[in-house]
Amino acid sequence: MEKEQAIVLSDCIENANHFIFEIKKLETVGGVLPRFHQWTNGKNTLAGYEVNRLDSDTGYYFLFIDWHRNENYYLVIYAHDKSTTCAEIRHIQEIDGAPHFVWMYKPFKRDGKNDQRKAFFKQMFGSTTVQIKLPSSPHEVDDFLNQLFKLCQNRIKADKIVDVFDVEKLEKE
Repeated sequence: MEKEQAIVLSDCIENANHFIFEIKKLETVGGVLPRFHQWTNGKNTLAGYEVNRLDSDTGYYFLFIDWHRNENYYLVIYAHDKSTTCAEIRHIQEIDGAPHFVWMYKPFKRDGKNDQRKAFFKQMFGSTTVQIKLPSSPHEVDDFLNQLFKLCQNRIKADKIVDVFDVEKLEKE
């Protein structure tokens, strides 16, 4: 996404009245996020937030960052323990006259079971492509955050499905 769009989104998140989320802004120093994660070191970061859902113990880190150092900004969502990213979102598309994030589920695990993960994601959530309307005002931010949390939770479920079920065994039955 363009830097200006990332600034607008981060400002919207920061200035909204949140009813179901607690948001803590992370401190950047000289435009970077110090001591966060090895993958973020030295990368331009417009803003970072720790976002927690008040009615559960679910939380993520949201970073507006020049992920590949090419002036193309991403919303990178890290797991709360910072062990991995849950989503790296950069693509914005006009849908029904409104800008939307468009993200595709593409697992890259090295166990040969990515086709099963994709099939599960598509079966459970309708498609491997997720579209999330960008907030156009502060009162739409909580819904936007809800959709991002849902995306992350669904991705985690799909990634772990081969650990929960022996999909190959089920296919043979």
